[in-house]
Amino acid sequence: MVRLGSRGGARELAYRSPYRSRRAHTHPASEDRGLPPPTLPLPGRSPVSGRGHAARLRAQLGERDLAVLGSLAKLRLLTGKQVQRLHFADGSPLTQARRARALLQRLTNLRLVVRLDRRIGGIRAGSDGHLYGLSGLGQAVLGVGGPLGRRRRSMWETKPWFQDHVLAVAELAVELTTGTRDGLAELLAFAAEPACWRRFTGSGGQLITLKPDAFVRIGLGEYEQRAFIEMDLGTESLPTIEGKCRRYVAYWRTGREQHTHGIFPKVWWLTPTEQRQTGITRTVQRLAHEARELFTVVVSSQAAERLTSWPAGGTRL
Repeated sequence: MVRLGSRGGARELAYRSPYRSRRAHTHPASEDRGLPPPTLPLPGRSPVSGRGHAARLRAQLGERDLAVLGSLAKLRLLTGKQVQRLHFADGSPLTQARRARALLQRLTNLRLVVRLDRRIGGIRAGSDGHLYGLSGLGQAVLGVGGPLGRRRRSMWETKPWFQDHVLAVAELAVELTTGTRDGLAELLAFAAEPACWRRFTGSGGQLITLKPDAFVRIGLGEYEQRAFIEMDLGTESLPTIEGKCRRYVAYWRTGREQHTHGIFPKVWWLTPTEQRQTGITRTVQRLAHEARELFTVVVSSQAAERLTSWPAGGTRL
């Protein structure tokens, strides 16, 4: 966890938050942080009738129903097993699985969620492996827009590579949520795309959009760790990775994030293998010396533990 200035390298080992000691603990799975803004009513309905139908459906839902819909709004896709791990911590594993299946079936019957045809883990995964996304009606019930804009629409059958990437980000959110339930660390915020994007003006005056896969804030005692997440599945070339790194460096040099929040988050590259970790580490080392301090490269399976540990580390570049 490193505080980075607008020009120099690492200057502190941690960012001390003025809010940490006064902050009441709130379970992250029940919050709707980073959701897209409210938007227009569903196409094909009048504003009054559309809002009325959504309001009547919302009145039928319990707190856990709304929490699951909120997670789908933030993370876009979840498997049945991920929903269980996020929202059903009580009871035996069999009880948790049964309650999760019943809740998802009810939300599907109400047309608030869409179950995709693809199943993660094959036939043996059963219903726990089904993919779920928020429908247009589910978005209306929550009062949020679509995943990438103001228009509401049902989840469509996206390409498997896109689903894999979305699910990898969702898995990090699940691991951070379950890994902070013991109270040693606190997941203060997890924002996925597009809520975590940043826009800034480039050196030539052009508008640039920085597109992290996620942004996280983790409380460790009186301190916070903030991180931009880049989920690497080994499908992009190293020159493409270098281009993304240089975009982060350009944003860092503007000082905009530091001016607004007092700190520039470390950029965590999460890789599928140690071999890929080595490749990205070498790519980062080609950057200017002071810019290398912006980046940490870790294997994905170690990411949640490293992010919630004190002191936070990773590969020191």
